[in-house]
Amino acid sequence: YPTDTLLPGMKLGWDRTKNLTKNLTSWTTLNDPSSGSRVFAIENWKVSHGLLSSKGQLQYRTGSSYRNLVNITETEEEISHSLNITTNVNSISLLQLTSVGSLRLTEFIGGERHTLFNFPMDFCDYYNVCGDNSYCNYVVNTSRDCGCIAGFQPGAQNAYAWGLTKSRQRCVRKSFSCHEKEFKKIMNMKLPDTQYTIVDNKVG
Repeated sequence: YPTDTLLPGMKLGWDRTKNLTKNLTSWTTLNDPSSGSRVFAIENWKVSHGLLSSKGQLQYRTGSSYRNLVNITETEEEISHSLNITTNVNSISLLQLTSVGSLRLTEFIGGERHTLFNFPMDFCDYYNVCGDNSYCNYVVNTSRDCGCIAGFQPGAQNAYAWGLTKSRQRCVRKSFSCHEKEFKKIMNMKLPDTQYTIVDNKVG
């Protein structure tokens, strides 16, 4: 039970054989170690995600930067995220959920502290901030903006849009006829969460 900090060798996530789940729970404040309102949990969807919530409301979902820094195990017995155990006694990493709700991966090398990952990083890390069929564009210290992906347009406030996530629908299809012969490639995007989707990891 890792409280607010995950150390190398510990696991976050689901142990299906014991029906046990392990999360990170923040402190109430920087100086009050009682359980706070923020929780970092591993969801047992088809592709596991780290979900950061506050007072039961989902706020953020991890992306590729996080997945590149932790070990992820997805089997019939367990879905878990963990940190590497190193044989270097002068180096140790820890993943901490702070009292203000940020997820921070820190490495200590020879007494010096280095922050490897701090989440959320910007406005676009908010969960589903732009709604279905849209993208978030953020330029540091300049602007933040939501736009519709190709083939979609802003819809009326009560318009219904087909989507892959539970969301506020904002962008609707321009038409339902398909004339394109190939998929459009969009860079720097998170895939939809997999709570309501079918996932086939064997597809190239």
